[in-house]
This record gives sequence, C-alpha cells and structure tokens, in this order.
Amino acid sequence: MSFFRTQKPARSTLIAGWIAVAGLALTSCGLTSADGSQDRTISIIVTESEPYQEPTEIAKELLAAEGWTLEPTYVTDIIQPNQVVSQGEYDANFFQHLAYLRQFNTDNDTDVEPAFSAYYASSGLFSLHYDSLDELPDGAEISLPVDTANNGRGIKLLADEGLLEIDDSVPVTELSQADIVANPKDLQFIEIDQQSTAHTLGDVDAGFAFARLVAEAGHEVEDTALVLEEDEEVRHPYTNVVAVQPGEQDSEKTQALQDAYQSPEVQEWFEEYLDGATEYSDEITTDTAQDVWAEFTAE
Repeated sequence: MSFFRTQKPARSTLIAGWIAVAGLALTSCGLTSADGSQDRTISIIVTESEPYQEPTEIAKELLAAEGWTLEPTYVTDIIQPNQVVSQGEYDANFFQHLAYLRQFNTDNDTDVEPAFSAYYASSGLFSLHYDSLDELPDGAEISLPVDTANNGRGIKLLADEGLLEIDDSVPVTELSQADIVANPKDLQFIEIDQQSTAHTLGDVDAGFAFARLVAEAGHEVEDTALVLEEDEEVRHPYTNVVAVQPGEQDSEKTQALQDAYQSPEVQEWFEEYLDGATEYSDEITTDTAQDVWAEFTAE
C-alpha cells in the first residue's frame, strides 16, 4: 500500500487505502458543494519530491490569496494518482509527463488528460566511472528505467551517438531492447525502477537518469553526464503536466491551478532549483491542452 503524507494532520482512517474527500458534490465543473454554495477547495495528489512538492506549496499560497483552498496529498506512488483522478476522487494530479500518462491510460483503462504543463526534467546518460561514451568498454552494463514510457530514452541516446542501431520507425515512447538492430559493443541492459536510476549509478557502467535525481543523489550533473537529451521532438513527450478528468481543462478550478503553477513565483523557483536541472515550462495551457493531447494520442 502506498504511503501518504499531507500538509495537514494525518487523517485517522484510510478507506481502501485512499482518503475520501468529504462534502464534495461531484458536478460537471466541480464547483458546487452539497449545500449549493460555491466550492473553493481544490484537491490535488502530488509526488512527494521537491520539483512537485515545492511548486505546489507556492501555488497553495498564491491560491489562498485569491480565496481558494488547495488541499495537496503527497504520495510516493506513481500508480494510484491517475486512478483517483479518473474516478473523480481528486480534482487533479501532478506527478507525470505526457508519455507516462498516455501509456498509463492505455494499460489501465483510465481516462485522464493534461490540463497544462509545469516543467521538463532534463535527462540523459550518466556515469560515475567514465568521462565519455567512447570510454565505455565492450559488454558495459547500462541501466534503463523499466517503465515503457521511459525505457527507450537511453536506447535512443545510445543510437544517436552511434553505439547502437535501432529501428528508426519506432517512436522513442515505444522503443525497447526488442527494437535494437545492432549492438556492436555488446552493451548489457539492466532495467530498474526509474526512481532508482540515479542512486544505482555506482553499480553500473552508465545509466539513463533524470538530471534532478542525479543531483539529489549528490552527484554533479555536469561532471557525470555523458550525453543529455537535446532533441525537441524527444523532449515534448516528457514534459511534466498537471492532469485532470476529460473536459475539466475549462473549469474554474483548473484555470485557478494554472494561474498558480504557471506564475512568476513558480518559474523563479524552477530557475533556481539545482541550478536549473529542471526547466520551467508553460508551453501547454488550458486553452491548448485538449488539442495537444488529441494530436499526441493519435501518434
């Protein structure tokens, strides 16, 4: 069962492992409470990690100044946040990029859509043992995230740098070891949880990881990076978003969330966090999200 933590005192009871939001009457816009008064409370489920948690706390203060109450629930789980938003138990979640959301909906029959973007997590291949890809020995062990949405990113980088040949017709969001056409250095791949890739760099010759996780693990990003993602077509699927139920992009609650998360205060935080290891992004807005999502899911 997942571990939950909120900024408020812990609730005494978890029903089926989840926190029921009492007193909410679920309407098409989620703006009316049971007694008919306007509902100014927004519930959001968020990854318990700095680039999600700190902007959420900034957003909470900004929303309070506008008369809104933001109620975040912080979790370490990356499975149930989409389930509870799809079921209407929470208004929104903030923990994932577009590629993960698309794959999760496909695999779990959920229906969640992006509302607006928040940041892009710079990623690449890192090593604690070698200074360049050319130094990697034959048979080098390379760690990759095990989840489908991220699994092919390291393979794509290795192919772009000439260490592998791959089936170029397969998009990076679906790329896997099965799509490797040639592996002249006989690279060996180890698939692990994406949150562990930075912490296990010492156990492999190189590994694909998020720059922020590398920095949080105590490693210098510039000193350990062998190659970083630069291709804009690759970066777009991995833009992190706040997500909601279909159609809720137009709601007053979602617009208020966007105003807070895409504020100058949040942008400044990202620019300062880990010397810019994560990049603030407002490329997707509530006005464009549904079109962006329709195009992305049609690929």
